[in-house]
Amino acid sequence: MELAQIEAFLAAAECGSFSRAAEMLHVAQPSLSNRIQSLEREVGQVLFERMGRGVRLTDAGRWFLPYAQRAKRSLEDGLRVLQGAREGTAGRLSIGTAPAVGTYVLPRLLKVFCDRHPGVDVSVRTGHSDEVLQMVLDDDVQMGFGRPISHPDVHTITLFRDELVLVVSSHHRYAKRGQVTVEELAKESLILFDRDSSYYSMILNLFRDVGMVPEQRMQLDSIEATKKMVEANLGVALLPEVSVDREIKLGTLHKVHIAAAEPVTRDIAVMYRRHKPQTGLVSAFLELLSQVYRVQLPAA
Repeated sequence: MELAQIEAFLAAAECGSFSRAAEMLHVAQPSLSNRIQSLEREVGQVLFERMGRGVRLTDAGRWFLPYAQRAKRSLEDGLRVLQGAREGTAGRLSIGTAPAVGTYVLPRLLKVFCDRHPGVDVSVRTGHSDEVLQMVLDDDVQMGFGRPISHPDVHTITLFRDELVLVVSSHHRYAKRGQVTVEELAKESLILFDRDSSYYSMILNLFRDVGMVPEQRMQLDSIEATKKMVEANLGVALLPEVSVDREIKLGTLHKVHIAAAEPVTRDIAVMYRRHKPQTGLVSAFLELLSQVYRVQLPAA
């Protein structure tokens, strides 16, 4: 069954005449008659009574009419969705992200994007960076954010560098000092991320570089929970700077400089498939990333 058959059927039902229906669709009358006859053969029913100068629906035609109308509307709706997706005005944008990026970076980006594209639905999934890469490879998401991981089938473009900063409670003695050595920090009750997080190895490497092992009081898998523990003065923590900006401004956490130590940093990248046609939405979001981070993002 073809769309042209459905359109011919609906036009003839509306006009009550094959000739007027042909004029409405800008086709020759024999062509329209052939479309309707082929539709009748396909459904195995006569849909119109031919009455000299006009036609009218048979009982079968009247039964079929609402389904044909609904089918045409659905196709038109589908075409509008595809057009919107191509133009970046409608459709769904699916994103995979590491938790820290999804919590503290992505909301600001999505606010700008959704203001520009109000008809878009957004789906966000979280996971560790290697899991996000797999989401991209499996086409579960259209793009992902996390630490850069190279793969021949994926564009991996670094957007910014995230620094881990030492934060303490406003009641901690380091809050007023504003500076601490790695040796002093190793003796503090340090709250660490779980071993599956890349932050865990980054923090331990800070101490290994000076031949020390930190005193670990807790291991958590949530940045928000870690911040609450530090605010309660249950320990100190190295956290992504983007995650503690608000608390530092409010004064519930204090940033403390680690003297004579290299900054603990991690690059954050966007990942998306190579050699895959991009929807208008993906292109529009990549363009936003280019504007915000001033990077050149290659086409698929």
